[in-house]
Amino acid sequence: MAKRFMDRVLNFIGFEAEPEEEMDFAEEPETGPQARKQRGAVLSLHTPRQMRVVVAEPRAYEEVQGIADNLKNGRPVIVNLEHADGELARRVVDFLSGATFALNGNMQKVGTCIFLFVPRHVDIASELKEQQYRERGLLSRVRS
Repeated sequence: MAKRFMDRVLNFIGFEAEPEEEMDFAEEPETGPQARKQRGAVLSLHTPRQMRVVVAEPRAYEEVQGIADNLKNGRPVIVNLEHADGELARRVVDFLSGATFALNGNMQKVGTCIFLFVPRHVDIASELKEQQYRERGLLSRVRS
């Protein structure tokens, strides 16, 4: 009874149960191993696409648009601002933070003057924040 109910539900949705055909291989003439070829299910195997991470070290504000274009194209970007002056570094981070926000991405500071900007399909798994919380004694407050 449960099987008939499921068959009705599947028919209603549009998945009609097809009667299985029984094949009798004893009646077929054999002409070699290729004679009894059966069709199998077609599976789509999603192979992961190789991801390219862009490392940028801007020396001028005009380079920031090219870095943002990489984000728009779905590439994570590491920005090293160790050799940039303070004003340029602030402007670069402000611009890229806005671009990342507009693209629903994420940003994380990974070192002194080093930032990671990622598009929305990339997740940042960070142990740095937990380590900082532990050092400051804030982890117990966050988890409770």
